[in-house]
Amino acid sequence: MTTLKEGGKAPAFKGKDQNGKTVSLADYKGKKIVLYFYPQDDTPTCTVQACNLRDNFALLKKEGFTVIGVSPDDEKKHKKFETKYELPFTLIADPEHSIINKYGVWGPKKLYGREYMGLHRTTFLIDEKGIIKKIFLKPKSKQHTEEILSAWQLADK
Repeated sequence: MTTLKEGGKAPAFKGKDQNGKTVSLADYKGKKIVLYFYPQDDTPTCTVQACNLRDNFALLKKEGFTVIGVSPDDEKKHKKFETKYELPFTLIADPEHSIINKYGVWGPKKLYGREYMGLHRTTFLIDEKGIIKKIFLKPKSKQHTEEILSAWQLADK
């Protein structure tokens, strides 16, 4: 789906988080980033994925990762989602799809034979130099942290 490649440079971005604060990729220079795109706040699979990252947040942080979620929802919806599930990470609102389009995660989807345009759940692991180390095109929501940690160990070798 995305045209970005592992080993390529992560596209720069800027957006507002759930607290109305402007966040950019440049703010995280020198840090390992889990940049995950998800379709919608407070839906079953998106909630499972966010809660997996929340439940393993201390481990991810210990391993040096910063977690950032991006969806087309607005700041207000993100704030409700963060509060309801006590999410300890940044959620960027992208209703205009500016970040979503840069990362190539918007496109045709199929559900029950019906085609429509939507966001493809995708995660990018970005290293300290802004290089994409791994792209998960279909992350396993319930085991996402485990996927991230094992992929990073493999990419580091």
